[in-house]
Amino acid sequence: MEDEARLGLKPITRRVWAPKGQRPVSNGKTDYAWLYVYGFAQPATGRLFSAFLPRVKTALMSHALAAFAAWADPANEKLLVVVVDNAGWHVAKKLVVPPNVVLHRLPPCTPELQPIETVWPLVREAVANRPFRGIGHLKRVVRRRCTYLADHPDTVRGRIGFRWAITI
Repeated sequence: MEDEARLGLKPITRRVWAPKGQRPVSNGKTDYAWLYVYGFAQPATGRLFSAFLPRVKTALMSHALAAFAAWADPANEKLLVVVVDNAGWHVAKKLVVPPNVVLHRLPPCTPELQPIETVWPLVREAVANRPFRGIGHLKRVVRRRCTYLADHPDTVRGRIGFRWAITI
């Protein structure tokens, strides 16, 4: 499964506990710079691959697919089926798909069927209620979180939870 998530310098706020009568400190600075995480997850094992790119577009999706294929099957011996939604960069004629990758497109307007969507809250949790000095700082924090999730496949597998995806 593959999907993208946009994370940026605009704060993600969550409710927090604070002593009665005291207001919690909050980051009020809002910047509009973004980082996109292209995520690939294998539901049965919980293996996670992440690519960090500056935007979503066809050429970058081609790059992410090539990087994923090299990671998932370095010997180029397997057929990799990747579930994607119908985003423009997933269906573009200029999209370069590696020969050992087949894209399986979900029906239109069904993001709830994309199993990796349930992983993004785990990534966003690392940036909630935190200020960032810049996009580089944000990228380091998100990369650290994605590395943690890649090192803990049980967490990812438990989060996906789609029976049909696990039996594929």
